[in-house]
Amino acid sequence: MNVISLFDGMSCGQIALKELGYPVENYYYSEIDKHAIKQTKHNFPDAIHLGDVTRWREWDIDWSSIDLLLGGSPCQGFSFAGKQLAFDDPRSALFFVFVEIWNHIKSVNPNAYFLLENVKMKKEYEIVISKYMGVAPIEINSALVSAQNRVRLYWTNIANRPYGLFGDMECTIPQPKDRGILLKDILESDFDEKYFLSQQRIETMLKSERSVPYVDENTNKYNCLLAGYAKIPTDGQYIVASRGRNPEKPKSREAGLNTEQMLEPRYDGKTNCLTSVQKDNLVMHIPEATKKGYAEINPGECFDFENPKSETRRGRKMEDKSNCLMAKETDFMQFTYEGKIRRLTPTECSRLQTIPEWYEWISSDTQIYRMLGNGWTVEVIKHILSYLQK
Repeated sequence: MNVISLFDGMSCGQIALKELGYPVENYYYSEIDKHAIKQTKHNFPDAIHLGDVTRWREWDIDWSSIDLLLGGSPCQGFSFAGKQLAFDDPRSALFFVFVEIWNHIKSVNPNAYFLLENVKMKKEYEIVISKYMGVAPIEINSALVSAQNRVRLYWTNIANRPYGLFGDMECTIPQPKDRGILLKDILESDFDEKYFLSQQRIETMLKSERSVPYVDENTNKYNCLLAGYAKIPTDGQYIVASRGRNPEKPKSREAGLNTEQMLEPRYDGKTNCLTSVQKDNLVMHIPEATKKGYAEINPGECFDFENPKSETRRGRKMEDKSNCLMAKETDFMQFTYEGKIRRLTPTECSRLQTIPEWYEWISSDTQIYRMLGNGWTVEVIKHILSYLQK
């Protein structure tokens, strides 16, 4: 198999092909980001770098030998999180370069395949892309195969069949089987201290006018409450402490018993005695655009801390699945049982994208987070490409 991957990034397509055991004679990749190129060269030294996709006519390739074209053209113009400039955004307009290359390949090899990925977008934009690619996309949420909610559209001529009276094509690839992978399944039990946020860092992120959390006397609503501070309970809320207790005799204070960390709530409207032990008063509310105005995060749970002062942000608490990774240093956090806040590690974020353990990282954390956010969920790509043999 000879493959061309456009906008290759960290080469998730190549990872998927290797995981499937497909024999690849030549893997050509187009990428301009130096960090992504460095990653690919480290993990796949035999891959052939092509450079800027806009200069594709200069590439010295036997185009008739290309069996598969892969690509995830930049999505900023289509994303609901952006300004939705669509094809007027020069980054998303690179889709038309993908079309040019695909048209050239199929003109010299009608048996070639393609796979194009992009974000979920307005229907009018989706229809334009479908018209150019000659097939409607399949929508797959990575949550089926990972611990991440990541809805993406995939256009492909793999396993296609005609339908209707006008020669339209549809993809027959089914949805992946739900593997039941939860966020808790990918969390590490041991991590470097550098991933814990300092109190100063937390306050900077919150951009609060006060240096400590507080209750607004006018609205009776909370600013972000963090571990180690007293809480004035309202609306049936309560304080929680993490204490070492014997699971068989939790009320016993006998010395020498085996203990496990257990959460002990108070329902009496009082806090525990404030001490130097931070875990004695564990509570955190983060702003959220809901009726309550906040989400309550319990020890051990994860949350999305992007734009903490946003008045429209919802879904901050990440329960069974994480939110979708973005192309930036992730603001996905865990409120630990010790009453600290830590950033999800690159290893955990790699697991969200189902990157296999053999893939080696040689980049900084910042670049790893960015590449993962720009990348593909490998298990989804494997699922689609597996139908090349069917």
